[in-house]
Amino acid sequence: MKNHHTLANLQKFLANSYVLLLKTQNYHWNVVGQNFKPLHDLFQLQYEDLFSAIDEIAERIRSLGAKVDGSFENFSHLTSFKKANFQANASEMLLDLIADNESIIKQLHQFIKTAQEEQDESTADIFIQRAKIHEKALWMLVSSQ
Repeated sequence: MKNHHTLANLQKFLANSYVLLLKTQNYHWNVVGQNFKPLHDLFQLQYEDLFSAIDEIAERIRSLGAKVDGSFENFSHLTSFKKANFQANASEMLLDLIADNESIIKQLHQFIKTAQEEQDESTADIFIQRAKIHEKALWMLVSSQ
């Protein structure tokens, strides 16, 4: 396969997206405090977006001819994110999600370059669109502090 680095990046991105989905949903369930309602709603919007994105990422992996290992074991091996701290307060939740979105944005910018170097503009486009979405998510999280 000519675009093996892009495929590896897709697999890592899938794992990170899945872990971020679980973390965001966990925080949605467990947030408390005076900002409960806006954070509860924001976290829901973000995990629902991630849920849709995961399918698109996995289908892109399949369209490149590879199988998708959607197991927790594989995702925990590939992810660069730590699991959610369900004991975190609202401020700590925001800081954790901000850090993960900053990290995923940085990764996506690297992944875009790799996909373009491997002449895989379709995957580069997925990475570009997801970078825009994570940049907006980051803005929303930072603005909620």
